[in-house]
Amino acid sequence: MNDELDRWFAAEILPHEAALTRYLRRVWLKLDDVPDLRQDIYVRIYESAARERPTLPKAFLFATARNLMADRIRRGRIVSIDYSQDMDSLQALIDEISPEQRLSARQELWRLSQALDGLSDRCRDVIWLRRVEGLSQREAAQRLGMPEGTLESHLSRGVRALARAVFGGASPKAQQDAKDSEYEAEHG
Repeated sequence: MNDELDRWFAAEILPHEAALTRYLRRVWLKLDDVPDLRQDIYVRIYESAARERPTLPKAFLFATARNLMADRIRRGRIVSIDYSQDMDSLQALIDEISPEQRLSARQELWRLSQALDGLSDRCRDVIWLRRVEGLSQREAAQRLGMPEGTLESHLSRGVRALARAVFGGASPKAQQDAKDSEYEAEHG
């Protein structure tokens, strides 16, 4: 029975490991937890499949992943009874966001949006595929039809420009305009 279960697991679940890992890296904030999460997902699937094999293994894999992450989030929000005695002494709720924090987050999001708009289309596409969609360098390069080195160069320039815009206060377009003005002043 275990040999049959092992063969089923290797044939139906393990081929999706790369997709599962990409998914976990995209949705789970702590990347260091991804290998442990993946292992716990495999344990849940193996134990469940020992009782009854799922009819749609890939769907079952990702549903199990979502359920495990939801369980971990729920467990992380539980407050120990020992600590709850001091709750009255707290003046603010932990989950409450102050108006200043909300405003700061909106301003940062606006700066990021402006910075993204200021990037070239190619650079913006590279950043979107790599950082938002979580594609590998090879996958993004293939999708955009460019060499990996070129993609890496676009990504590096784009991330630096975004960081300067968000944390330094100037948009990529404003930075380029300033460089153009300096060049014109020097080379007239």
